[in-house]
Amino acid sequence: MIKIICVGKIKEKYLKEGIEDYSKRINKYHKIELIELNDSNMEEEAKEIIKYINTKDYVITLEIGGNMVSSEELSQMIDKTFITHPNIVFIIGGSDGISNSIKNISNYKLSFSKLTFPHQLFRIILLEQIYRSFKIMNNETYHK
Repeated sequence: MIKIICVGKIKEKYLKEGIEDYSKRINKYHKIELIELNDSNMEEEAKEIIKYINTKDYVITLEIGGNMVSSEELSQMIDKTFITHPNIVFIIGGSDGISNSIKNISNYKLSFSKLTFPHQLFRIILLEQIYRSFKIMNNETYHK
């Protein structure tokens, strides 16, 4: 299963629709679960995040200072990770970022850009890249 743990709630209808669309697309390939947590301070957020992580999970934190990969490399990473781990957990922190206690349990620190994105919009970007990863894994055409 893929779990995406996000700090903050989505209020905008158009963002909710985009998230639902990509979640449905991904579900054709793999089970996905989105977990929304309330905004708080980083340490309180960390306590909530940790409740959803199993010791066998492969944890990927989304961080500006993380590693940048291509879509093809992300696809390979997801594919290879499922060989050894039952779940991949992506963590999108709140407006203050991700607590060091969560960063310390991260298996991989991933960055999509040095740019800062709104957290609500970034969920759609992440979901699109996960969907693209499955299209690549299955040698299916998808727009470039």
